[in-house]
Amino acid sequence: MNVGEVAALAGVTVRTLHHYDRIGLLSPSGRTPAGYRQYSPADLDRLHQVLLYRELGFSLEEVATLLSGDADPVEHLRRQHRLLTDRLERTRAMVAAVEKEMEARAMGISLTPEERFEVFGEHDPAQYEAEVAERWGETDAYQESQRRAASYTKQDWMRITAEMQDLGNRWVAVLRSGAAPDSDEAMDVAEDDRQHISRNFYECSPGMHAALGRMYVEDERFTATYEAMAPGLAQYVSTAVQANAARRTG
Repeated sequence: MNVGEVAALAGVTVRTLHHYDRIGLLSPSGRTPAGYRQYSPADLDRLHQVLLYRELGFSLEEVATLLSGDADPVEHLRRQHRLLTDRLERTRAMVAAVEKEMEARAMGISLTPEERFEVFGEHDPAQYEAEVAERWGETDAYQESQRRAASYTKQDWMRITAEMQDLGNRWVAVLRSGAAPDSDEAMDVAEDDRQHISRNFYECSPGMHAALGRMYVEDERFTATYEAMAPGLAQYVSTAVQANAARRTG
């Protein structure tokens, strides 16, 4: 292939290929009688290696060093695969961090990424913000929750998550006690659950709490969260919440 054909195939300029030839990084294997460069398949393989290392951020001098000698082509591929994999992991981590920051800002959580991880661990509520905004963004409850969340400090969130963990422990305890989900014991936990929401996020009426209870078994993500705490807990909580709502509304 001549230099123009190689440039078009590789997506580089003819000037770039001439420069690579001048510095000895990629010299064509042949010349036409008129002196024009002719590139062999082996030359194209080397160009591929050069461009890949350049894409990985290596300088031309570093690329020349990497490609010097009689290195095994398979070893080059292994090295490039390892470097690309490392870059991919770093890029994924950066994308995740940026997305989490965008979601947290939309939700109104004014914590650093480190603080959010310390408070929420892997269960950062901001990860569902887009879905929450789409489903309830026009409601007064959503707007009130946004307003409150924007004012909370790290200490506030630590307190809120501790209260949620305590409620979770109480749910498991009342389930394992054998009390029916519509018993006073279970409904009392449900009422405390409702009050926790009203106290920290938005005014949660009994009817709204009953709707949340139904979602605990209709949305597999909520179901999985409760089931991880204790088998059968999702349905138990759902029933108790709805029973308490009926009790509160007479």
